[in-house]
Amino acid sequence: MKPFSQRVCELALSIPAGRVTTYGNLAKAAGGGGQASRSVSGILGKYPVQGAIPWHRIVYAGGKVWMSPEHEQKRRELYELEGIYLNEKGVITNFEEVLFDFRDL
Repeated sequence: MKPFSQRVCELALSIPAGRVTTYGNLAKAAGGGGQASRSVSGILGKYPVQGAIPWHRIVYAGGKVWMSPEHEQKRRELYELEGIYLNEKGVITNFEEVLFDFRDL
C-alpha cells in the first residue's frame, strides 16, 4: 500500500475542476483517521511540483474557504471560472452541488 502522504497528494490532484472537497474528506479517502485532516496542508505543502496542487478545491467543512489577503482575488477568480459561488464571507453557497465524493473516481 502507498504511504498516506502519497495517497493524499494523488487524491488532491484528482479533484476535478468545478468541484471541491474538504480536508477531512480528503484525509478519510486517503485512509486517515479522525485527526488526519490536520496533516493534509503540511503534506500538500511539500508536494515537489510547485503550483500543481489545486488548493482552491480543498476547503473547510461546511464550505468555508481559506483566503489570505494576498490570495483572495486570485481564488475568487478561480472559483468563478469553475462555477463555484462564494458569498462575501468566503463560504461556498452551492457547496452541496460542488462537493466531490472520492467514491466517484
